[in-house]
Amino acid sequence: VTTAHNTISALLDNYIFRVRGTGEEIKDVLWKRVLDVNDRSLRYIVTGLGPGNGIPQEGGFDITAASELMAILCLAENEDDLRRRIENILLGYRINGEPFTVKDLGVAGAITVLMKDAIHPNLVQTTENTAAFLHGGPFANIAHGCNSVLATRMAMTYGDYVVTEAGFGADLGAEKFFNIKCRKSGLRPKLTVVVATAQGLKMHGGTPEKMIKEPDLEGLKKGLENLGKHLDNLAGFGQSVVVAFNKYAFDTAEEIDMVRTFCHERGVSFAVNEAFTNGGAGAVELAEAVVEAIENRPSGELKFTYDDEDDVETKLTKIATHIYGARDVVMGEKALKKLKLIEGTPLEKMPV
Repeated sequence: VTTAHNTISALLDNYIFRVRGTGEEIKDVLWKRVLDVNDRSLRYIVTGLGPGNGIPQEGGFDITAASELMAILCLAENEDDLRRRIENILLGYRINGEPFTVKDLGVAGAITVLMKDAIHPNLVQTTENTAAFLHGGPFANIAHGCNSVLATRMAMTYGDYVVTEAGFGADLGAEKFFNIKCRKSGLRPKLTVVVATAQGLKMHGGTPEKMIKEPDLEGLKKGLENLGKHLDNLAGFGQSVVVAFNKYAFDTAEEIDMVRTFCHERGVSFAVNEAFTNGGAGAVELAEAVVEAIENRPSGELKFTYDDEDDVETKLTKIATHIYGARDVVMGEKALKKLKLIEGTPLEKMPV
């Protein structure tokens, strides 16, 4: 991914150098370089200094996981789809305001060839000798935060049950998993597992961090409101849910019982998970709860937060109000200016 991304950067800079004074210049370059090292000093730089080395311009490096190619890799269905997505990458705007893409640069084929092996999922073995597919890692805060569609499909081919993770919580992670990955791939989960801890719930309930490992039923009770919001969100997606309580050695029976009672009152299955401590044996209760829920209460029809045909502002407003509980969304001047750029383009009908 790093090589393919930076090849685009090099070819784009060469294009900019060659078209000087032709009226084909790129006014706004949106494409940065990437590096798989978190090097703060390279985040904002100037390139092209010195005679014969290009045109001086502002740029920078992102970390490789933040590359658009990483997100594309994880959404592509096959090599043809990979190339189509690469062609559509927006690199910047010409001086006349027209968008400039990888297809316009004429290098989509070369970049696809560089990615032809990366598109294949990686089969690995867990410490208990079971199979797992590890493939892709787009950031959830700027991309969709899920493993590749191809890895998920391959796992479904070989396994009776497939567990896949969405980055971040059951708000950002689940929202993007359903609204982006599932929408575009046609995947329809039978069940959603929400992971909760007493520590996390107590922090949401106002328990001071230095006291987080001590029993605090009042803080835990207040924090359950946060878990309740996550469960509401998942119900909005039409999902059947099992809450997996990750148990730590200092969690008390009273705390576990409080979370269990809360879940049962909501009609949600609950299981204690001790996989970190005891390996697979510690996850038997959770596995049994998952199988029971799938057999007796599988998820219904998947419902999305917004429609493809909604404009971007409407999509953002629906996400903010339905998922995060905002009253309204007010667009700033900079945001409105960016929205204006994509009005009437295919970008307007894409997920956000």
